[in-house]
Amino acid sequence: MKKSFAIVAADPRSSARAGIIQTPHGPIETPAFAPVASQGTVKALTHSELERLGAQLILCNSYHLYLRPGLDVIRSMGGLHSFISWPRPILTDSGGFQIYSLSPLAKVREEGVSFASHLDGTKIRLSPEDIVDLQLALGSDIMMVLDYFVPFPSPDEKLREAVAITSRWAERSRDRLRELDSASLLWGITQGSVSWELRKQSTEDLVRLNFDGYALGGLGIGEAKSQLFEILEKSDALLPKDRPRYLMGMGYISDIFEAVERGMDLFDCVLPTRNARNGSLFTSRGVIVIKNRKYVQDKRPLDEDCPCYTCRNFSRAYLRHLYEREEISSAVLHTIHNLYFYLDIFRKIRQSIQSNSFQQLKQRYLNTLKDVIR
Repeated sequence: MKKSFAIVAADPRSSARAGIIQTPHGPIETPAFAPVASQGTVKALTHSELERLGAQLILCNSYHLYLRPGLDVIRSMGGLHSFISWPRPILTDSGGFQIYSLSPLAKVREEGVSFASHLDGTKIRLSPEDIVDLQLALGSDIMMVLDYFVPFPSPDEKLREAVAITSRWAERSRDRLRELDSASLLWGITQGSVSWELRKQSTEDLVRLNFDGYALGGLGIGEAKSQLFEILEKSDALLPKDRPRYLMGMGYISDIFEAVERGMDLFDCVLPTRNARNGSLFTSRGVIVIKNRKYVQDKRPLDEDCPCYTCRNFSRAYLRHLYEREEISSAVLHTIHNLYFYLDIFRKIRQSIQSNSFQQLKQRYLNTLKDVIR
Protein backbone atom coordinates (compact mmCIF):
# COMPACT_ATOMS: atom_id res chain seq x y z
CA MET A 1 0.00 0.00 0.00
CA LYS A 2 1.27 3.43 -0.97
CA LYS A 3 0.66 6.50 1.21
CA SER A 4 -1.45 8.19 -1.44
CA PHE A 5 -4.28 9.88 0.48
CA ALA A 6 -4.44 12.58 3.12
CA ILE A 7 -7.50 14.16 4.75
CA VAL A 8 -7.19 17.94 4.96
CA ALA A 9 -10.57 18.79 6.54
CA ALA A 10 -13.60 17.03 7.98
CA ASP A 11 -17.20 18.07 8.55
CA PRO A 12 -17.88 18.02 12.32
CA ARG A 13 -21.51 16.93 11.80
CA SER A 14 -21.04 14.05 9.36
CA SER A 15 -18.45 11.82 7.69
CA ALA A 16 -17.85 14.29 4.85
CA ARG A 17 -14.17 15.00 4.35
CA ALA A 18 -11.91 16.90 1.99
CA GLY A 19 -8.68 15.22 0.98
CA ILE A 20 -5.92 14.85 -1.58
CA ILE A 21 -5.10 11.72 -3.58
CA GLN A 22 -1.50 11.69 -4.81
CA THR A 23 -1.01 10.02 -8.20
CA PRO A 24 1.90 9.71 -10.66
CA HIS A 25 0.31 12.48 -12.78
CA GLY A 26 -0.54 14.88 -10.00
CA PRO A 27 -2.89 15.36 -7.06
CA ILE A 28 -6.67 15.02 -7.00
CA GLU A 29 -8.55 17.17 -4.51
CA THR A 30 -11.55 15.34 -3.10
CA PRO A 31 -14.52 15.06 -3.14
CA ALA A 32 -13.99 14.88 -6.89
CA PHE A 33 -15.98 14.09 -10.02
CA ALA A 34 -14.38 12.20 -12.91
CA PRO A 35 -15.88 12.97 -16.33
CA VAL A 36 -16.32 9.76 -18.32
CA ALA A 37 -13.93 9.41 -21.26
CA SER A 38 -14.58 5.79 -22.18
CA GLN A 39 -12.70 5.88 -25.49
CA GLY A 40 -10.01 8.27 -24.26
CA THR A 41 -12.14 11.37 -24.83
CA VAL A 42 -15.04 13.12 -23.17
CA LYS A 43 -17.61 13.30 -25.95
CA ALA A 44 -17.86 16.75 -27.60
CA LEU A 45 -14.92 18.30 -25.68
CA THR A 46 -11.21 18.81 -26.28
CA HIS A 47 -8.84 18.06 -23.41
CA SER A 48 -7.85 21.73 -23.20
CA GLU A 49 -11.50 22.62 -22.58
CA LEU A 50 -11.69 19.92 -19.90
CA GLU A 51 -8.69 21.46 -18.16
CA ARG A 52 -10.26 24.95 -18.37
CA LEU A 53 -13.41 23.56 -16.78
CA GLY A 54 -11.30 22.24 -13.90
CA ALA A 55 -11.46 18.49 -14.47
CA GLN A 56 -8.79 16.93 -12.26
CA LEU A 57 -8.99 13.44 -13.74
CA ILE A 58 -10.90 11.45 -16.33
CA LEU A 59 -12.23 7.91 -16.35
CA CYS A 60 -11.26 5.71 -19.30
CA ASN A 61 -12.65 2.28 -20.07
CA SER A 62 -10.20 -0.61 -20.18
CA TYR A 63 -12.61 -2.87 -22.06
CA HIS A 64 -13.22 -0.45 -24.93
CA LEU A 65 -9.56 0.58 -25.25
CA TYR A 66 -8.46 -3.07 -25.17
CA LEU A 67 -10.71 -3.78 -28.15
CA ARG A 68 -10.02 -0.52 -30.02
CA PRO A 69 -7.40 0.70 -30.78
CA GLY A 70 -5.75 -2.15 -28.85
CA LEU A 71 -2.80 -2.32 -26.47
CA ASP A 72 -0.18 -2.54 -29.21
CA VAL A 73 -1.20 0.83 -30.61
CA ILE A 74 -1.34 2.50 -27.20
CA ARG A 75 2.02 1.03 -26.14
CA SER A 76 3.62 2.21 -29.38
CA MET A 77 2.39 5.72 -28.63
CA GLY A 78 3.99 5.77 -25.18
CA GLY A 79 0.93 4.85 -23.10
CA LEU A 80 -2.54 6.28 -22.73
CA HIS A 81 -1.55 9.72 -21.41
CA SER A 82 0.70 10.28 -24.40
CA PHE A 83 -1.70 8.72 -26.90
CA ILE A 84 -4.60 11.01 -25.92
CA SER A 85 -2.44 13.99 -24.81
CA TRP A 86 -3.98 14.23 -21.36
CA PRO A 87 -1.45 15.34 -18.72
CA ARG A 88 -3.54 14.78 -15.60
CA PRO A 89 -4.55 11.62 -13.71
CA ILE A 90 -6.44 8.83 -15.43
CA LEU A 91 -8.58 6.26 -13.64
CA THR A 92 -9.33 3.12 -15.63
CA ASP A 93 -12.05 0.71 -14.67
CA SER A 94 -11.51 -3.00 -15.04
CA GLY A 95 -14.15 -3.41 -17.74
CA GLY A 96 -16.13 -5.85 -15.61
CA PHE A 97 -19.42 -3.99 -15.96
CA GLN A 98 -19.02 -3.65 -19.73
CA ILE A 99 -18.10 -7.31 -20.14
CA TYR A 100 -21.29 -8.42 -18.42
CA SER A 101 -23.58 -5.77 -19.92
CA LEU A 102 -22.32 -5.81 -23.53
CA SER A 103 -21.66 -9.54 -23.80
CA PRO A 104 -24.73 -11.38 -22.46
CA LEU A 105 -23.04 -14.74 -22.94
CA ALA A 106 -20.06 -13.85 -20.73
CA LYS A 107 -18.97 -16.75 -18.54
CA VAL A 108 -17.34 -16.35 -15.17
CA ARG A 109 -14.99 -19.02 -13.94
CA GLU A 110 -12.45 -19.14 -11.17
CA GLU A 111 -9.62 -18.39 -13.59
CA GLY A 112 -11.35 -15.30 -14.99
CA VAL A 113 -14.00 -14.26 -17.49
CA SER A 114 -14.58 -15.37 -21.06
CA PHE A 115 -16.79 -13.40 -23.42
CA ALA A 116 -17.42 -12.47 -27.03
CA SER A 117 -16.45 -9.02 -28.28
CA HIS A 118 -19.55 -6.90 -28.82
CA LEU A 119 -17.87 -5.62 -31.99
CA ASP A 120 -17.22 -8.78 -33.99
CA GLY A 121 -17.89 -11.74 -31.72
CA THR A 122 -14.21 -12.59 -31.19
CA LYS A 123 -13.80 -14.91 -28.20
CA ILE A 124 -11.73 -13.33 -25.42
CA ARG A 125 -10.51 -14.65 -22.07
CA LEU A 126 -9.16 -12.40 -19.35
CA SER A 127 -7.91 -13.23 -15.87
CA PRO A 128 -7.62 -10.81 -12.94
CA GLU A 129 -3.88 -10.73 -13.63
CA ASP A 130 -4.53 -9.87 -17.30
CA ILE A 131 -6.69 -6.92 -16.22
CA VAL A 132 -3.83 -5.57 -14.06
CA ASP A 133 -1.36 -6.04 -16.91
CA LEU A 134 -3.76 -4.34 -19.32
CA GLN A 135 -4.14 -1.26 -17.13
CA LEU A 136 -0.40 -1.10 -16.50
CA ALA A 137 0.13 -1.13 -20.27
CA LEU A 138 -2.24 1.82 -20.50
CA GLY A 139 -0.25 3.63 -17.81
CA SER A 140 -3.24 4.25 -15.54
CA ASP A 141 -2.78 6.28 -12.37
CA ILE A 142 -5.64 4.52 -10.57
CA MET A 143 -6.46 0.95 -11.60
CA MET A 144 -9.51 -1.06 -10.59
CA VAL A 145 -9.44 -4.79 -9.92
CA LEU A 146 -11.58 -7.17 -11.94
CA ASP A 147 -14.82 -7.74 -10.03
CA TYR A 148 -17.88 -9.90 -10.61
CA PHE A 149 -20.80 -7.57 -11.24
CA VAL A 150 -24.35 -8.92 -11.04
CA PRO A 151 -27.52 -6.90 -11.76
CA PHE A 152 -30.13 -5.80 -9.25
CA PRO A 153 -32.07 -7.67 -8.08
CA SER A 154 -30.23 -11.00 -8.06
CA PRO A 155 -30.79 -14.17 -6.01
CA ASP A 156 -28.80 -14.49 -2.78
CA GLU A 157 -26.95 -17.48 -4.20
CA LYS A 158 -25.73 -15.40 -7.14
CA LEU A 159 -24.73 -12.52 -4.87
CA ARG A 160 -22.74 -14.87 -2.60
CA GLU A 161 -20.92 -16.30 -5.61
CA ALA A 162 -20.14 -12.78 -6.87
CA VAL A 163 -18.75 -11.69 -3.51
CA ALA A 164 -16.61 -14.83 -3.11
CA ILE A 165 -15.16 -14.63 -6.62
CA THR A 166 -14.61 -10.86 -6.38
CA SER A 167 -12.59 -11.36 -3.18
CA ARG A 168 -10.42 -14.11 -4.67
CA TRP A 169 -9.84 -12.13 -7.85
CA ALA A 170 -8.95 -9.07 -5.76
CA GLU A 171 -6.22 -11.00 -3.94
CA ARG A 172 -4.77 -12.25 -7.22
CA SER A 173 -4.84 -8.71 -8.62
CA ARG A 174 -3.01 -7.33 -5.60
CA ASP A 175 -0.39 -10.07 -5.81
CA ARG A 176 0.13 -9.40 -9.51
CA LEU A 177 0.79 -5.71 -8.92
CA ARG A 178 3.23 -6.52 -6.13
CA GLU A 179 5.20 -8.68 -8.53
CA LEU A 180 5.55 -5.76 -10.95
CA ASP A 181 6.32 -3.01 -8.40
CA SER A 182 4.44 -0.26 -10.23
CA ALA A 183 3.77 3.32 -9.07
CA SER A 184 0.14 2.97 -10.16
CA LEU A 185 -2.52 2.76 -7.45
CA LEU A 186 -4.75 -0.31 -7.24
CA TRP A 187 -8.21 -0.07 -5.72
CA GLY A 188 -10.50 -2.91 -4.69
CA ILE A 189 -14.24 -3.05 -5.43
CA THR A 190 -16.78 -4.28 -2.89
CA GLN A 191 -19.88 -6.14 -4.05
CA GLY A 192 -22.93 -7.59 -2.29
CA SER A 193 -25.70 -5.34 -3.60
CA VAL A 194 -27.87 -4.10 -0.68
CA SER A 195 -27.37 -7.18 1.48
CA TRP A 196 -25.33 -5.83 4.39
CA GLU A 197 -24.23 -9.32 5.36
CA LEU A 198 -22.62 -9.83 1.96
CA ARG A 199 -21.40 -6.23 1.55
CA LYS A 200 -19.78 -6.49 5.01
CA GLN A 201 -18.07 -9.73 4.06
CA SER A 202 -16.84 -8.23 0.79
CA THR A 203 -15.56 -5.10 2.53
CA GLU A 204 -13.75 -7.05 5.25
CA ASP A 205 -12.16 -9.33 2.63
CA LEU A 206 -10.84 -6.35 0.66
CA VAL A 207 -9.71 -4.33 3.67
CA ARG A 208 -7.54 -7.29 4.71
CA LEU A 209 -5.85 -7.07 1.30
CA ASN A 210 -4.72 -3.50 2.05
CA PHE A 211 -5.61 -1.74 -1.21
CA ASP A 212 -4.69 1.87 -2.00
CA GLY A 213 -8.39 2.75 -2.15
CA TYR A 214 -11.82 1.16 -2.15
CA ALA A 215 -14.76 1.40 -4.53
CA LEU A 216 -18.37 0.42 -3.93
CA GLY A 217 -19.76 -1.37 -6.97
CA GLY A 218 -23.18 -2.72 -7.82
CA LEU A 219 -25.11 0.25 -6.40
CA GLY A 220 -27.31 2.93 -7.96
CA ILE A 221 -28.86 0.38 -10.33
CA GLY A 222 -32.45 0.24 -9.13
CA GLU A 223 -32.36 -0.28 -5.38
CA ALA A 224 -34.34 1.99 -3.05
CA LYS A 225 -32.53 5.15 -1.95
CA SER A 226 -32.96 4.13 1.68
CA GLN A 227 -31.12 0.87 0.95
CA LEU A 228 -28.35 2.70 -0.92
CA PHE A 229 -27.80 5.19 1.90
CA GLU A 230 -27.82 2.46 4.53
CA ILE A 231 -25.10 0.55 2.69
CA LEU A 232 -23.03 3.74 2.34
CA GLU A 233 -23.39 4.58 6.02
CA LYS A 234 -22.42 1.11 7.19
CA SER A 235 -19.56 0.91 4.70
CA ASP A 236 -18.23 4.24 5.98
CA ALA A 237 -17.90 2.73 9.45
CA LEU A 238 -16.04 -0.31 8.12
CA LEU A 239 -13.68 1.15 5.51
CA PRO A 240 -10.32 2.54 6.66
CA LYS A 241 -10.45 6.30 7.11
CA ASP A 242 -7.03 6.85 5.55
CA ARG A 243 -7.99 5.48 2.12
CA PRO A 244 -10.15 7.12 -0.55
CA ARG A 245 -13.64 5.76 -1.27
CA TYR A 246 -15.13 5.70 -4.76
CA LEU A 247 -18.88 5.35 -5.39
CA MET A 248 -19.00 4.03 -8.93
CA GLY A 249 -21.45 5.39 -11.49
CA MET A 250 -23.33 7.76 -9.18
CA GLY A 251 -24.51 10.94 -10.90
CA TYR A 252 -27.57 12.56 -9.33
CA ILE A 253 -26.60 15.60 -7.29
CA SER A 254 -28.87 14.69 -4.39
CA ASP A 255 -27.28 11.23 -4.16
CA ILE A 256 -23.81 12.77 -4.36
CA PHE A 257 -24.50 15.05 -1.40
CA GLU A 258 -25.83 12.11 0.63
CA ALA A 259 -22.82 9.99 -0.33
CA VAL A 260 -20.30 12.73 0.53
CA GLU A 261 -22.04 13.06 3.88
CA ARG A 262 -21.39 9.34 4.37
CA GLY A 263 -17.69 9.56 3.64
CA MET A 264 -17.44 9.00 -0.13
CA ASP A 265 -14.65 10.83 -1.97
CA LEU A 266 -14.81 10.08 -5.71
CA PHE A 267 -17.63 9.85 -8.25
CA ASP A 268 -18.12 9.30 -11.97
CA CYS A 269 -21.16 9.26 -14.23
CA VAL A 270 -22.16 9.87 -17.85
CA LEU A 271 -25.21 11.85 -16.69
CA PRO A 272 -23.95 15.43 -17.26
CA THR A 273 -22.41 14.72 -20.68
CA ARG A 274 -25.10 12.36 -22.00
CA ASN A 275 -27.89 14.67 -20.88
CA ALA A 276 -26.07 17.59 -22.50
CA ARG A 277 -26.10 15.85 -25.87
CA ASN A 278 -29.80 15.07 -25.38
CA GLY A 279 -30.61 18.72 -24.69
CA SER A 280 -31.26 18.39 -20.94
CA LEU A 281 -29.33 21.15 -19.20
CA PHE A 282 -28.72 21.62 -15.48
CA THR A 283 -29.04 25.10 -14.01
CA SER A 284 -29.19 26.66 -10.56
CA ARG A 285 -32.96 26.95 -10.99
CA GLY A 286 -33.72 23.52 -12.38
CA VAL A 287 -33.49 21.56 -15.61
CA ILE A 288 -33.94 23.24 -18.99
CA VAL A 289 -35.12 21.00 -21.83
CA ILE A 290 -33.84 23.16 -24.63
CA LYS A 291 -36.07 21.75 -27.40
CA ASN A 292 -39.17 23.29 -25.79
CA ARG A 293 -40.80 25.91 -28.01
CA LYS A 294 -40.94 28.44 -25.19
CA TYR A 295 -37.22 29.07 -25.72
CA VAL A 296 -37.50 29.92 -29.42
CA GLN A 297 -37.09 33.68 -28.77
CA ASP A 298 -35.61 33.54 -25.26
CA LYS A 299 -32.71 35.99 -25.06
CA ARG A 300 -31.53 34.85 -21.63
CA PRO A 301 -28.50 32.58 -21.05
CA LEU A 302 -29.12 29.08 -19.78
CA ASP A 303 -28.24 30.17 -16.25
CA GLU A 304 -27.84 33.84 -15.37
CA ASP A 305 -25.65 32.88 -12.41
CA CYS A 306 -23.27 30.69 -14.44
CA PRO A 307 -19.93 32.09 -15.73
CA CYS A 308 -19.22 29.23 -18.16
CA TYR A 309 -18.40 30.00 -21.81
CA THR A 310 -21.83 28.90 -23.00
CA CYS A 311 -23.74 31.08 -20.57
CA ARG A 312 -21.49 34.11 -21.12
CA ASN A 313 -21.98 34.10 -24.87
CA PHE A 314 -25.18 32.45 -26.08
CA SER A 315 -28.92 32.75 -25.64
CA ARG A 316 -31.38 29.97 -25.02
CA ALA A 317 -32.91 30.79 -28.40
CA TYR A 318 -29.60 30.19 -30.20
CA LEU A 319 -28.90 26.99 -28.26
CA ARG A 320 -32.37 25.71 -29.14
CA HIS A 321 -31.72 26.53 -32.80
CA LEU A 322 -28.45 24.55 -32.77
CA TYR A 323 -30.12 21.59 -31.07
CA GLU A 324 -33.05 21.54 -33.49
CA ARG A 325 -30.66 21.69 -36.46
CA GLU A 326 -28.56 18.85 -34.93
CA GLU A 327 -25.43 20.98 -35.16
CA ILE A 328 -22.25 19.51 -33.64
CA SER A 329 -21.73 22.76 -31.75
CA SER A 330 -24.94 22.06 -29.83
CA ALA A 331 -23.34 19.06 -28.11
CA VAL A 332 -20.14 21.07 -27.50
CA LEU A 333 -21.82 24.07 -25.89
CA HIS A 334 -24.23 21.99 -23.86
CA THR A 335 -21.46 19.72 -22.57
CA ILE A 336 -19.34 22.72 -21.55
CA HIS A 337 -22.23 24.01 -19.47
CA ASN A 338 -23.30 20.74 -17.85
CA LEU A 339 -19.75 19.75 -16.91
CA TYR A 340 -19.06 23.22 -15.53
CA PHE A 341 -22.21 22.88 -13.43
CA TYR A 342 -21.05 19.55 -11.98
CA LEU A 343 -17.42 20.46 -11.42
CA ASP A 344 -18.46 23.74 -9.81
CA ILE A 345 -20.68 21.92 -7.33
CA PHE A 346 -17.72 19.74 -6.36
CA ARG A 347 -15.53 22.81 -5.91
CA LYS A 348 -18.16 24.25 -3.60
CA ILE A 349 -18.46 20.97 -1.70
CA ARG A 350 -14.70 20.92 -1.06
CA GLN A 351 -14.74 24.55 0.04
CA SER A 352 -17.74 24.02 2.31
CA ILE A 353 -16.11 21.09 4.12
CA GLN A 354 -13.02 23.18 4.74
CA SER A 355 -15.11 26.10 6.04
CA ASN A 356 -17.46 23.96 8.17
CA SER A 357 -20.46 24.90 6.03
CA PHE A 358 -21.15 21.62 4.21
CA GLN A 359 -24.57 21.11 5.82
CA GLN A 360 -25.72 24.58 4.78
CA LEU A 361 -24.51 24.03 1.21
CA LYS A 362 -26.26 20.67 1.02
CA GLN A 363 -29.53 22.08 2.29
CA ARG A 364 -29.39 25.02 -0.10
CA TYR A 365 -28.93 22.76 -3.10
CA LEU A 366 -31.58 20.28 -2.00
CA ASN A 367 -34.05 23.13 -1.52
CA THR A 368 -33.38 24.98 -4.77
CA LEU A 369 -32.51 22.26 -7.30
CA LYS A 370 -35.41 19.88 -6.96
CA ASP A 371 -35.77 19.57 -10.75
CA VAL A 372 -32.06 18.85 -11.14
CA ILE A 373 -31.74 16.24 -8.45
CA ARG A 374 -34.73 13.99 -8.91
